[in-house]
Amino acid sequence: MNKIFIYVLLLIGFSIDAFAQAYPSTLNNHEFKFNIGQFLATSTVEGAYEYYLNEDISFGGTLYFNGDATDYNGNFGIGPNLRAYFGYAPRSGFFAEVFGLYYTGENDEVSQNSGSRNYDYDTTALGLGAGSKWTTRSQRFTIELNGGIGRNINPQSFQNDFMFRAGLSLGFRF
Repeated sequence: MNKIFIYVLLLIGFSIDAFAQAYPSTLNNHEFKFNIGQFLATSTVEGAYEYYLNEDISFGGTLYFNGDATDYNGNFGIGPNLRAYFGYAPRSGFFAEVFGLYYTGENDEVSQNSGSRNYDYDTTALGLGAGSKWTTRSQRFTIELNGGIGRNINPQSFQNDFMFRAGLSLGFRF
């Protein structure tokens, strides 16, 4: 009987340890962000959504519109990302990400033989990024500074092989 009691206690102890968390459970797994830095620098409207799988990993998506189709990343873009956080607090601090981006735009090429020529393009890029995120004490509001570089998978002859992204974003968790 004494051995059974010890086995039950060990089983309960291992069960509790298996479900223990390093951080308290939070209900704010969703976050919307607006890239205020990109808007002020280039008038690009960029929004993002992020869903936290746990305190250290999230996935999300980005959507942007730009009135200037000849800008460095075109006039429309959409793509997913996956982030890993390395901060001391949950869901904040330094992060690294992988991202994909589908974007469209125009490229004006001027040549001596044919004059000005307008090329429309759509392409896909894969890339790596990094940044840092700070949260308020309530974990409801965020400020994020990030940057990344990607390689176009199918660039046209008139298009750059690389693309970059950067931002200063303000976010709200719910």
